[in-house]
Amino acid sequence: MILDILYIPLFVFLAIQFPKLLVEKNEQAYFPILKNLALYHFLLGIAYFFTTNNGGGDAWGYWRAPKTMSFEKFLEGIRGGEGTEFMMALNYIPTNILGMSFLANTFFFSMLGSFGITYFFLIAARTVPYNKIINGYVLFPLIFFLPNLHFWSAGVGKDTTLFLCIGMFSYGLMKPFQRIPLLVISMLLSIGIRPHITLFLMIGFGLAYVFGGKVSPAQRFIFSVAMIGIGLAILPSVMEFAKIEEASAEGFDKFAAGKAAVLSRSSAGSAIDISSYPFPLKVLTFWFRPALFDVRNINGLIAALENLLLLIVFIKAMRTSPIRAFKAAPFVIKGLVIFLVVGTLAFSQSLGNMGIMIRMRNMFLPGMIIYLMWIFSYEQQLLRNRRTTLKK
Repeated sequence: MILDILYIPLFVFLAIQFPKLLVEKNEQAYFPILKNLALYHFLLGIAYFFTTNNGGGDAWGYWRAPKTMSFEKFLEGIRGGEGTEFMMALNYIPTNILGMSFLANTFFFSMLGSFGITYFFLIAARTVPYNKIINGYVLFPLIFFLPNLHFWSAGVGKDTTLFLCIGMFSYGLMKPFQRIPLLVISMLLSIGIRPHITLFLMIGFGLAYVFGGKVSPAQRFIFSVAMIGIGLAILPSVMEFAKIEEASAEGFDKFAAGKAAVLSRSSAGSAIDISSYPFPLKVLTFWFRPALFDVRNINGLIAALENLLLLIVFIKAMRTSPIRAFKAAPFVIKGLVIFLVVGTLAFSQSLGNMGIMIRMRNMFLPGMIIYLMWIFSYEQQLLRNRRTTLKK
């Protein structure tokens, strides 16, 4: 605990200073916003600490298990481990060698999550030219202060690390030849933590390259082939990880049905039976629940109010021209949208617990937010073009 006096201020300082590595000269006005986002992120990290500081949950295990891990076990986990084994090995240096307390370890992961928020923020700032005002409030950057967006990316564990990986990967692909280290690090980490998420990224951005956008033909060919190749290469690992015997529609359906049955029987109060839901309702459940009628406690109320806000923004966006906006979207937004669709198709069919749903959805939520922002921006762009044409 004595070392916390050193670690915690250091992590906060690094999170606040991190945007200076990325922000361009004409983006200096973003510094105060990104600083507030980082501090807000740590605030939610503290909330996560108190939620998990009772010795239960995955976060506590990811902190405690590496403290007794041997160096040989650490190397084994880093080289060939997957999922929980890899995550524990990844946390070996912070907890075993550096001796971080659970609080300091939470701040360390909160720092990583704040890096992810910064990446997504800058993606939105650089790809969405026009803001949207809803009921007197500007959509950006306020929508980046949604509590659960930060809460589930501020704790010790897979969700925070994957959140960073997805942000890093998406940001890296905006200038892929200049940001190869970001792409490599994000892929290696995500493969070790959840290889199926890496596969979803390859599918999402590989298809985005195929669909085009403002990307040169040469870059489109190189990266679409590379991502399809990587996706095919890791597919056996994904099948093994997910315990699916064959890469067939029947295999995936069997896995989804079994997963939904197990989670629906969960003793947790947030368990729901989605097996009888039609497909559209499963998707809406994954995206926008818990709703107000699901509320059981204060955490549920916060999540329900957040989802209500998201639903309102979503409905307003869908009343415009979302398909046309998608076709005109920058490459990185297309990739995030397809990644969202692929993840939704996979998880909306198999998850029967709202607590797990909101954690899993958090990986895809930035893509949804940025796409909604783009839809509004595209409509404003068309309106301005019409006005310009009329003036001529």
